[in-house]
Amino acid sequence: MAMIARDGIRLAYDERGAGEPAFVFVHGWTCDRSFFGPQADHFAERHRVVSVDLRGHGESDKPQEPYPIAAYADDIAYLIDRLGLDKVVAVGHSMGGITVLQLAATHPDSVAAIVMVDPAPFVFPPDLRAGIEAMVGAIEAGNQEPRREFITNYLFLPTSDPTFVENVRGVMMEAPSYVAASAMRGILGFDGPAVAAQCKVPVLHLAAASPLNPPHLMSQWLPNVVHGWTVGAGHFNQLEAPDQVNGMIENFMRHYVFALATTGHA
Repeated sequence: MAMIARDGIRLAYDERGAGEPAFVFVHGWTCDRSFFGPQADHFAERHRVVSVDLRGHGESDKPQEPYPIAAYADDIAYLIDRLGLDKVVAVGHSMGGITVLQLAATHPDSVAAIVMVDPAPFVFPPDLRAGIEAMVGAIEAGNQEPRREFITNYLFLPTSDPTFVENVRGVMMEAPSYVAASAMRGILGFDGPAVAAQCKVPVLHLAAASPLNPPHLMSQWLPNVVHGWTVGAGHFNQLEAPDQVNGMIENFMRHYVFALATTGHA
């Protein structure tokens, strides 16, 4: 584990492997860099790979402040620049998915392509928004049970392995309550369609069994998006179905990233 500081905030990351383009893996809400472990192991065989703990998460600093998606993207752009990664393939899960979209929109010189693994909703349906806002209010009031119930009941399939569910929930519940609440407010405040309109790089969307963004809507917001859909995996499909996810990223790279670089088409 290494550390890099931006504006006084220390960010923890792991780096390994060699080869271009480099990959940067960005975890989701109240998770940490270990949540892309199977992908980091796989792609480090042929690429330089960086897995980061977002501010407020994992071993990074956890200031009591707002956590907007734009701040995460700025942190990652800074990391890419400082480490000399050139244009990366940025892979994000859930909150990390909309973070890499923000990165591509506002730091296009840092990104060759993005992969959004079941990204957080670009647009929240009213009922879901109301439920999430109630959960955030409970967290801020010191009641963590709605947070626990949300993780358990909303992010897994009925067939998900109970030990896996317990392990993921354990990590997510360890995040400080003020980070959980503020980061979720950052997700709720993200304008997905507006940011998507600024994204000009190749995009892969890897939907889970019940995708947070229906693919037909994703295609409206990102007309050039390529869709993949994992089978037998809930929201954490990169962990429940790593071989499926890794294979689809490999094919996306072959047909939509390397091929475009060779032909010079955008």
